[in-house]
Amino acid sequence: MAKYWLTDLQNSLVDRCLQLFGGYGYMDEYPISRMYRDARVQRIYAGTNEIMKLLIARSL
Repeated sequence: MAKYWLTDLQNSLVDRCLQLFGGYGYMDEYPISRMYRDARVQRIYAGTNEIMKLLIARSL
């Protein structure tokens, strides 16, 4: 449950920061670019968030 919640929160936070940077957020010269890539891949590690939702629903 914690993995799902934290990765979802991380993704929404980094997405807001990326919106603040605008087009510069996609350029490799800025650290927000790496943060965005890392946040996207975190949703896949150790099971995708969609699968995590199913597992959490079964346990409830």
